Amino acid sequence: MEGIFESPMAHLMHLQGGKTRSISPENKDGSKGKGGMATPDTDAPRNTANATHASRDLGQGWKVSPSEVIPANSVLTLANIEDQGVIQHIWLRCPSEDYRTLILRFYWDNEENPSVEVPLGDFFCMGWCKRDNLSSFAVCVNPSGGMNCYWQMPFRGACKITIENINDSDSIIYYQVTYSLTEVADNAPYFHAYWNRSNPLEERKNHIIVDKIKGIGHYVGTYLAWGSNSSGWWGEGEIKFFMDHDREYPTICGTGTEDYIGGAWNFEFPQGEYCRFSTPYSGLHQIIKPDGLYASQQRFGMYRWHITDPICFEEDLHVEIQALGWRSGGRYLPLHDDIASVAYWYQLEPHDRMQKIPGKDELEVN
Repeated sequence: MEGIFESPMAHLMHLQGGKTRSISPENKDGSKGKGGMATPDTDAPRNTANATHASRDLGQGWKVSPSEVIPANSVLTLANIEDQGVIQHIWLRCPSEDYRTLILRFYWDNEENPSVEVPLGDFFCMGWCKRDNLSSFAVCVNPSGGMNCYWQMPFRGACKITIENINDSDSIIYYQVTYSLTEVADNAPYFHAYWNRSNPLEERKNHIIVDKIKGIGHYVGTYLAWGSNSSGWWGEGEIKFFMDHDREYPTICGTGTEDYIGGAWNFEFPQGEYCRFSTPYSGLHQIIKPDGLYASQQRFGMYRWHITDPICFEEDLHVEIQALGWRSGGRYLPLHDDIASVAYWYQLEPHDRMQKIPGKDELEVN
């Protein structure tokens, strides 16, 4: 029925009809029958036999090339597919200290400007360069550092995924991109994601989660990396969705940050403690406590997926959130917190060019 979103597993009742392929360091272009062909070779070029030492006794076919090194200040092409299909699953693992200095970009159908441009850790809801477990339909982060994305991402002629290392030292990455070569419906929208940060949030300003998406589509998720810069409760602020020419006031207005995430009353349980939780559609999965020395600020990671309740727009969408605490006399206190966010949505192309990711200094966790 039009307007009703099916169960995430409804498609399993029907034969898929596509061709499954997977790109990894062991099969860099996803070719059929070409995986695991690397041969141990101490003179092999970089990223063609990185486990030569470990596999030297066993030879070809025994995990000779499971990872790739991304040199400092360079770009690695993770996938470059020239066909029609759908990205179904991305798994990867990299050092947590590199979560903010590896920039993930997705390009659909040879577009010049990426539809996704997000620090890798934030894309997988780990913006604080620390790993915690997360279990949801769209994103899972599992022990110890296995990051999984299950957003379905269609493309009609080409798909390019890159990771840029903006750090001055090399990084190492393990990855697998699984996709189906299949026909894509004419009305299937493209996946997009956008990162933004307010550090600190300006006086009496709202944090912009995404500014003026133009086109037709639906908004499907929010990740927030929230650093509290004051004592007391920080999540009294409302999230606001301005859509289809809303101006001064939004069509959708929340009642509090923890309410939007699916919690209530400060996420407090048991009394005097924040309660960590991770569910299919929402969670407060990171509670990073001060250590009494250099890690002086309390920090949180939380997500809300609009999988069963996508926010549909026909012409434009703007999303922002307030940062509010309490002051004396039962009055609201506008806060100056450190807030980073990722907005996830689908829309028909073309899309407006996104604001470029800032430099390393503006990205770092400090």
